[in-house]
Amino acid sequence: MQNLLTWVSPGINDNGKIILNVNWEEVMGNAVSTLEFILNKGIRLILLIVAMYLAIKIGDKLIDKFVKNQIESKLSFSMNRQKAITVGAILKSSLKYAVYISGAAIIIGSTFKVSAAVLSAVGFVVGIGAQSLVKDLINGFFILFEDQYGVGDYVTIGVYSGIVENIGIRSTVLKDFSGDVHVLPNGAVLEVTNHSRGNMRFMVDVEIAYEEDVDNAISLIEDTCKNFEEKNKDEVKEEIEVLGVISLNASGVTIRVVGKSKPLSQWKMERELRKEIKKTLDEAGVEIPYPKTQIVNNKFV
Repeated sequence: MQNLLTWVSPGINDNGKIILNVNWEEVMGNAVSTLEFILNKGIRLILLIVAMYLAIKIGDKLIDKFVKNQIESKLSFSMNRQKAITVGAILKSSLKYAVYISGAAIIIGSTFKVSAAVLSAVGFVVGIGAQSLVKDLINGFFILFEDQYGVGDYVTIGVYSGIVENIGIRSTVLKDFSGDVHVLPNGAVLEVTNHSRGNMRFMVDVEIAYEEDVDNAISLIEDTCKNFEEKNKDEVKEEIEVLGVISLNASGVTIRVVGKSKPLSQWKMERELRKEIKKTLDEAGVEIPYPKTQIVNNKFV
């Protein structure tokens, strides 16, 4: 109100009418100073956003270089590929949170004049709301420290199963085999089943007809398994074993074959080995049982 009175002063003309004398110099001066203030704050805000963007981009490049050096390093104390990728994902997530929080604090501090009491009240409210965030951060640290799982692992967390796409300081991203992506807060990770640690078992059951020679069929399957091992040395990690007859069914005899492969290739090994055994049995004339219909024509005299 005081500023308005300095800009506009009332008066009375010769006819007795009230007139307003506007101090245009004062008005223009205040308009210019306000515009300068807005432009100054706007330019600072734009420069801050650009600086945050560059900080994240440069930081990501440096982290990628660090991960690459760890993967390619031959030193004994360097991290393996999976561990390096996991640490890189954690560092990128931490960098983004640090930049965003710092930028928000600078913007609030430079734009608004907030009293200490207001800041304390806001801090108290934020602290209550951030309890789950702190829990996520702490649990995320222990997941990394204890090496419970890493990027690329096939895991089951609660009711969700899938490949770990990313690990952040707050959440874990899973992608299941149907393509769905699940984002799980680290604080909710209570039980983890990691299916990617160590060699994985694959199993193939083969059924042959009762009329066939079981020993001959087992011998054919063993030869097929040896040839299969030779063709898949990189993926088959242990000798494939033919366990023998495991059940007598209504229409045939079941022979079981087991082996171990590297993680996430067990399903591929099962499919390909089952195909090779089928080809071998077909070539040898060993019949695999299938439903048959026999028509008996009884003639009554």
